Amino acid sequence: MANIKIAVINASTVITDDKEVKKVVDALQIQVQRDFAPAWGVDADLRVVPKGKKPAAGEWWLVILDNSDQAGALGYHDVTKDGLPLGKIFAKTDQTYGQQWSGTASHELLEMLADPNINLTVFEEQTAGGRLYAYEVCDACEAEKFGYQINGVLMSDFVYPSWFESFRTSGTQFDFMKKIKSPFQLLAGGYIGFYDVQAGSGWQQQTAEKVNFRSRPPVGSRRERRSVPLGQRIASTV
Repeated sequence: MANIKIAVINASTVITDDKEVKKVVDALQIQVQRDFAPAWGVDADLRVVPKGKKPAAGEWWLVILDNSDQAGALGYHDVTKDGLPLGKIFAKTDQTYGQQWSGTASHELLEMLADPNINLTVFEEQTAGGRLYAYEVCDACEAEKFGYQINGVLMSDFVYPSWFESFRTSGTQFDFMKKIKSPFQLLAGGYIGFYDVQAGSGWQQQTAEKVNFRSRPPVGSRRERRSVPLGQRIASTV
């Protein structure tokens, strides 16, 4: 039994089949305990919150919503009313772009477990200064084509701690699916947030396609939340 308890709440109008939600959550539970925990040393117990019921005190939340506009009406929240981590999944947006919401759920869940307070970084020293890399475990390999199936449900690939260790050499396993060949490598469609210590120019985003690409982070994203002091984050209700 894990110390971390996560309540999965379906607040979406497009995911109406309780059996579908249960199948995805069962797959997520297997991924966390079988694949993620041995690599990262973090485990969790997940449960689906029945319709009309509320999460228990002390539970983290993983909430299935529709899309960013509807979520915006509810507020882009970072923590629950108890000050605990909150993950959001936009199922309708996933459908619009031909993505599977289970992959998004996997991505958000694993990153929430690895860095629940959205404040962890790794420093890579370079010739002039260095970079702080955000502790995001799915961004580098987030494209669905790099994911894998658990009982017919798509799960996101994720990096190992070795991905953040620049001294590692070829032959090291850097991600679960063994697609990444070196530290800090980004697969097609992947990205990572970094902070150039010498430049002091704030958080930037590097993608596999563009180096040092700067963009305003999406409202409610982990990159945007990383720049918001913990004391200024707004608590959420179900």
